Amino acid sequence: MAEITNKTLGSLRLRLCIAVMMCLSLFFSYLAAEGYDFNKLATLAKQKYGDEAANDFLELQQLTISLKNASEAEKLTQINNFFNQKVMFADDINVWGQSDYWATPLEFLGLHAGDCEDFSIAKYVFLKAVNVSNDKLRLTYVRAELSENNRKVIKAHMVLSYYATPQSEPLILDNLIPQISPASSRKDLSPVFSFNDKGLWVGNSAKPKSDSQSNLSRWRDVLARMRADGIE
Repeated sequence: MAEITNKTLGSLRLRLCIAVMMCLSLFFSYLAAEGYDFNKLATLAKQKYGDEAANDFLELQQLTISLKNASEAEKLTQINNFFNQKVMFADDINVWGQSDYWATPLEFLGLHAGDCEDFSIAKYVFLKAVNVSNDKLRLTYVRAELSENNRKVIKAHMVLSYYATPQSEPLILDNLIPQISPASSRKDLSPVFSFNDKGLWVGNSAKPKSDSQSNLSRWRDVLARMRADGIE
């Protein structure tokens, strides 16, 4: 009886070890997916901004893992909500002492403050992390009609646009209005140009006009800084 028990225990230990190894393999495959090093991001966040920032990146890591097999509608909603709820809007001059600075997601989430470009960049980066195709995502500069002191003003603004197909009407992910909505319902926005890390489009054109990184120095710069943070 003792011999049978020992064999059984040995078999159980072997199965447990295999299960643990499989879980660890799956876990680290998630960490490495799409070139996103969450361990590095969390470590840098703690070093530069403290425990709260590190915990935010661990929360974001868990969110990306949970969304891997979700519908694209759910991915859009959850990533949009995460950043809109976690981060406070603030002008670059107040955060960085500059009139225009494009923050990396590490800087943006670490400080819990940023402007429209920072919201759009972070959503773009982490929608790609949950396997939304780069071809479906564009950062879009618009002219936004806003109300200030009971009068209408036009200001430059950035949103993230999602195209289910190249011919589809885009959905707009915005920090001004938290609900995702089709572009046709956003009468307050007029597109100027859009881009991702592959191309640049002018107005409502369906075909890219040129390479974005060659033409947008701030975009090229923030991409380089993101790579240094652990985002490829």
